Amino acid sequence: MGKIILRWFVIILVALLALTAGWVWLTLSWTYSEGERAGYIQKFSSKGWLCKTWEGEIAMVTMPGAIPDKFVFSVRDDAVAARINTLAGRRLVLHYQQHKFVPSSCFAETEYFITDAQPVEDNLVAPASSRPIPVSPAPSLPVSPAPLPGN
Repeated sequence: MGKIILRWFVIILVALLALTAGWVWLTLSWTYSEGERAGYIQKFSSKGWLCKTWEGEIAMVTMPGAIPDKFVFSVRDDAVAARINTLAGRRLVLHYQQHKFVPSSCFAETEYFITDAQPVEDNLVAPASSRPIPVSPAPSLPVSPAPLPGN
């Protein structure tokens, strides 16, 4: 009788471990959504007791003078984290994948995983020529003197 109980306990334990491993694999490999966010890195650091991940925050400004929205994200790839660190202080675009229902913060603290980072190039339009634009003088009009009072 004791062997049967032990055997069922082992079978149930192995099944639970397989289900947990399958759930972790599914949530980390299946992407719910993908997209891009642009802004300035506000906070970026490596965190975790055992599982180190890069956690950050980007301030997204839609217009000058507007209150920025914050976008919190996680980076699991050290090469992407190094690229973000080199772009700190510049406006950048973060490419992300959203992974829902990740079972532990050991994999990341947020559900947004950054896969790439690129600087935003300012597309300022330069004048076509450095020569000054010629301005024609205004036509001169005949000026008649104003009558003096008492005349």
